[in-house]
Amino acid sequence: MQVRVRYAPSPTGLQHIGGVRTALFNYLFARSKGGKFILRLEDTDRSRFSQDYVQNLYDTFEWLGVKWDEGPDVGGPVAPYIQSERFDLYREHAERLVSLGRAYYCFCGEERVAKFHSDVQDEEGGAEGASFGYDRHCRNIDPAEAKVRAASERHVIRLKIPLGETTEFEDELLGNIAWKNEDVNPDPVLLKSDGFPTYHLANVVDDHLMGITHVMRAQEWISSTPLHVIMYQAFGWEPPAFCHLPMVMGEDGRKLSKRHGATSVDEFRKGGYLPEALLNYVGMLGASYEDGRDLYPLADLERLFSVEHLKKAPAVFDYKRLEWFNGQYIRQTPDAELAALVMPWLEEAGIAKKGDAAFEAAVLAAMPLAKERLHYLRDAPSVMGFLFAEPPVPAPEEFFPKKFDAAMTRSALAEARALLAARFPASDEELEEAYRARATELGLKLGDLLMPLRVAVTGSRASPPLFGSIRLLGLDRSLARIDRSLAALGS
Repeated sequence: MQVRVRYAPSPTGLQHIGGVRTALFNYLFARSKGGKFILRLEDTDRSRFSQDYVQNLYDTFEWLGVKWDEGPDVGGPVAPYIQSERFDLYREHAERLVSLGRAYYCFCGEERVAKFHSDVQDEEGGAEGASFGYDRHCRNIDPAEAKVRAASERHVIRLKIPLGETTEFEDELLGNIAWKNEDVNPDPVLLKSDGFPTYHLANVVDDHLMGITHVMRAQEWISSTPLHVIMYQAFGWEPPAFCHLPMVMGEDGRKLSKRHGATSVDEFRKGGYLPEALLNYVGMLGASYEDGRDLYPLADLERLFSVEHLKKAPAVFDYKRLEWFNGQYIRQTPDAELAALVMPWLEEAGIAKKGDAAFEAAVLAAMPLAKERLHYLRDAPSVMGFLFAEPPVPAPEEFFPKKFDAAMTRSALAEARALLAARFPASDEELEEAYRARATELGLKLGDLLMPLRVAVTGSRASPPLFGSIRLLGLDRSLARIDRSLAALGS
């Protein structure tokens, strides 16, 4: 049997970390088993649907480099399945359940259902979180009568939930789960009065017709699974295997949301993350890999992913950990590729001009130094800007080594300037040894000479390697900046 899995988002919002984790795990499972990964847009909720969200879905998959395998257009570009283009199928299957006696026409208008909810709520005292369902008012109408009425009266089609039974299913991760039918949504609507299917009908029909063998989704969907199993049984179909993935939580133990920081993939992309880093980190949220290393390119994740390595406990999203992954992948990126990636950030900061060949060459030359300081692509202007524009002279205290005052700092910087002018362009190793020897002669620490020099040349206490930066700037520009800083420190 070929493994067939799907990611079936509703395009009612931007793609977020939880959804992408679900998509990625389905994709990796399919690749690890030589199966198919299918994308399906469940766009039956037209009140919140937006084409912008559809485009965001496509953009997210393209940025991450994750491709789906199958769509309805055989022989053409692989487009996803789209539920709004399949309404005839859902009506046909809803009517089939009616003919089998497993569903029925319901003629209760919205006002009656709302009144029922209100009456029950009054009886229950308005209990928070109560679910009042439906009282099955139309369930026992004679089928022949119901069919005649359905030809002219507005109606919905509801599923007949078997009463007094228990529905069980085996979860690939969580084991056996049993659910009393009395706790399942009472006779839920399958087909609305406007002909639109509900999520549950479209989901089950599509999974069956597309031959989905495994449904991998977040644990928040567990409560829907007994209903889906009942629908499979009503149709006489074999259900797929179910695997409910651990939730993604914030460090406070609550479901990951905006209060924790960026959650949409768009925010991470615009924040200067690399897709390889996000894929690697998200691929480890709730999963482990046997060889115990940290960095897994997508091809390795495809090969090593296994349901047996999934964890039952919720996964905690650690932004600092993701930052570490991002820095690692930045440092692994070839210089030419990384230079192209940071260029838009430099352009946005007004440091670069698009199409300036000389500038692009200078950025490329700076990459071996700058990449060690980049945590995100967005860091490029602050890390590299001093190489292309004169930084403002920092406040005097920014130059001070620990326990130094302005006079001591100016003296140390003057010593550092003299040594640089005398020894440059010696190698980095030779320069460091010369500065170390001079510091010893003056009774100083090496940092006491280099910190004022670093601030004078780069405008910052943290910068790419100092001597390499001086080489990129050139001796004359570096000395001019030192002289400007000496003047700012006074006589």
